[in-house]
Amino acid sequence: MGEAQHVDAVVVGLGVGGEEVAGRLAEAGLSVVGIEQALVGGECPYWGCIPTKMMIRAGNALAEARRIPGLAGASTVQPDWAPVARRIRAEATDTWDDKVAVDRFTGKGGRFVRGRATIVGPGRVRVDDQEYVAARALVLATGTAPVVPPIDGLAGTPFWTNREAVEAERLPETLLVLGGGAIGLELTQVMARFGVAVTVIEGSDRVLSMEEPESSELAAQALARDGVTILTGIRAQRVAHSGDGFTVTLSDGRTVTGQRLLVATGRTARLGDLGIDSIGLDPTAHHLVTDDRMRVADKVWAVGDVTGNGAFTHMAMYEGDVAVRDILGREGPSADYRARPRVTFTDPEIGAVGLTERQAQDAGIEVRVGHMSLPSSSRGFIHGPGNDGFIKLVADGARGVLVGATSAGPAGGEVLGALSVAVHAEVPVATLRSTIWAYPTFHRAIGDALRALD
Repeated sequence: MGEAQHVDAVVVGLGVGGEEVAGRLAEAGLSVVGIEQALVGGECPYWGCIPTKMMIRAGNALAEARRIPGLAGASTVQPDWAPVARRIRAEATDTWDDKVAVDRFTGKGGRFVRGRATIVGPGRVRVDDQEYVAARALVLATGTAPVVPPIDGLAGTPFWTNREAVEAERLPETLLVLGGGAIGLELTQVMARFGVAVTVIEGSDRVLSMEEPESSELAAQALARDGVTILTGIRAQRVAHSGDGFTVTLSDGRTVTGQRLLVATGRTARLGDLGIDSIGLDPTAHHLVTDDRMRVADKVWAVGDVTGNGAFTHMAMYEGDVAVRDILGREGPSADYRARPRVTFTDPEIGAVGLTERQAQDAGIEVRVGHMSLPSSSRGFIHGPGNDGFIKLVADGARGVLVGATSAGPAGGEVLGALSVAVHAEVPVATLRSTIWAYPTFHRAIGDALRALD
């Protein structure tokens, strides 16, 4: 083993959050070692946000073309996956090559190490036979991996996760999807719009079970129109694979078949083999528990999906900023999760921020709800086909502020911006009511929903 190398900071995991922290610490003049065993940039640019949204954009273009009859003439649509697969390789992922990202980090003064990191003591990290000792900061940003449920017969079969779905150069004729959360539904809708017959199997009584019931109902209706079969309140009990594809036996005794099987049943923090027990942390924990400065132990910080605060790129960037300021001793606000935004990029998009109605009730808040149907709004009426959606506001009646909101519709994620500001800044409902909302926009429906709070 070589002599231990002493540096200011070691960052384990260079996904979105780790890359942000490592790069900014290096720019600040610290000696930084960044360690990544897969691709620098992590899930988002290679198998998550970027390529999946390219897929969604393509599927939405097909849907819009199919809406032309009765609106603007006639249309004939012939889906072709080849240009989508080409764009993912050429524009999003460099065919899963991270040279640009590595060069970006080393160009800031960081030292990049490719390999699997093992923590062997406070501030001490080993990669192969080389040890690195961090004097100021050890940052854990190892992200999450897909949860593979312990279903009889599943292990060892060539099932897909989001990675294989994104890398697919040809689509199957039929697809089974385990999981009706955001990832499962986004990929389901894309595949369906390209002609794949998809069946979704969800154990909860509704898809998008973490969001408002109205969001679940809207998503289910939209997917049904795209020809998707949704089975809720039912579980996969057994999986069999042969040359013809997959057969899944369900908890009610029925069987369903598909050429491919996509497992989208959630994600779990990558902690098990990291060696965090050597610094007093629990390797069996579901995620790392941080304080409001992203600290998990003395001179140890964690950022991104591994913290369990929401598996989103924007959360990783936010937490990275908090951690960098703390490590460098700079002033600034602590981590505040009251206004966590999230968007499910189905069509219609379903954006949400803060608490759902049920979460607010469970927190003992004096809940008031305002709802506005988007097709009933002026812009929804003008838009016509594809105008499904709604605005739902969750207010604290005692304090006179919004604590949560959902924005669903053709631009649901964009309209969410105003609602995120309102929840984060605790803008008084009275102030929101006196706001002039431009006409005729989708976001003007926020004003209608505010009036419905009465």
